[in-house]
Amino acid sequence: MKYLVGVVRIFVGILFIISGFIKLNDPVGFSFKLEEYFSQGVLDLPFLTPFALAISVLVVIVEVMVGVMLILGYKRKLTVWTLLAMIIFFTFLTFYSAYFNKVTDCGCFGDAIKLTPWESFTKDVVLLVLILIIYVGRKYITPLVNSKTLMSVLYVSFIACVGYVYYVLNHLPVIDFRPYEIGKNIEEGMNTPADAPKAVFEYKWKFNVNGNEEIYVTNGDYPTVDGEFIDVETEEIQAGYEPPVHDFTIEQNGEDFAAALLQEPKLVMVIAYDLRKSNLEVFKEIKAVTDNALKAGYIVIGMSASGPDQTDALKKENNLAFDFYFTDETTLKTIVRSNPGVLVLEKGTIVQKLHYNDLENLIFE
Repeated sequence: MKYLVGVVRIFVGILFIISGFIKLNDPVGFSFKLEEYFSQGVLDLPFLTPFALAISVLVVIVEVMVGVMLILGYKRKLTVWTLLAMIIFFTFLTFYSAYFNKVTDCGCFGDAIKLTPWESFTKDVVLLVLILIIYVGRKYITPLVNSKTLMSVLYVSFIACVGYVYYVLNHLPVIDFRPYEIGKNIEEGMNTPADAPKAVFEYKWKFNVNGNEEIYVTNGDYPTVDGEFIDVETEEIQAGYEPPVHDFTIEQNGEDFAAALLQEPKLVMVIAYDLRKSNLEVFKEIKAVTDNALKAGYIVIGMSASGPDQTDALKKENNLAFDFYFTDETTLKTIVRSNPGVLVLEKGTIVQKLHYNDLENLIFE
């Protein structure tokens, strides 16, 4: 039992550190996932939505620190009970999401590893079993190093977590796991390979046959039945390939300009997914940098999910020399974790992506 607890303890500790670090790298993205959980129709906790980012930061730092504490063998009772409480909560959450099909991705590993709801639940059940093994054999958890070294490692780990999260909140994630990282071509990301798996659907056809309602199941073909057709129900039983970039449009007056704009050799995108939540003071600086871009021969566009009343007012107030286009809010949140943020593209390829705190680093050649 002693050796089993030792191995499991290291494995679970490393897993918590990795999972926590991935979310620590992108706390804004994790806060968006929490907002999804807090929304009506899921957990119905909308009063927590304004605190999603703070909760996100707290959870990921605790997750990393609990992993470190478990490996080091620090305060075993507190550590094991914290682990148990966290995994029970996460297991409930993933089961709820999977069973009721509420949230399609738990966000457990951020954008680095995508898991389906049932995969997330299975992962949490396995972790729950492992943590129960640790709980039963907690008496075998002993410190790996002396108390002075142990406390030094804990302090350094905590300060590193706080410093890292402060940096990514005021700039952008250090590691970009999304399909809009620098160097990626947006148009190529929207393509579906010819040999990509296609979705498989099951069709349940209802017929009235001699006064009785009968159901015939096919994969799409209309059944040959000597009866009167009533209804058909369709269910996707196997998901098809989904390109990494989807739901990407650049719309204005009902027309999508994405295809044309992504061919431009010099394009600047000013992205503000929701102007009600944007740092509006920054648009004075954005005015200056976009004017420089226009002088250098760049096409500049704004992209937002806010309505034309808000975008027109912002444009007038700051004397912006570019127009805004509509893009889905979730897509804009995925593109850049800054509100507003700026991208520079060359024929659809992202060559620069910056937080509003780093606008002075923009280069227009």
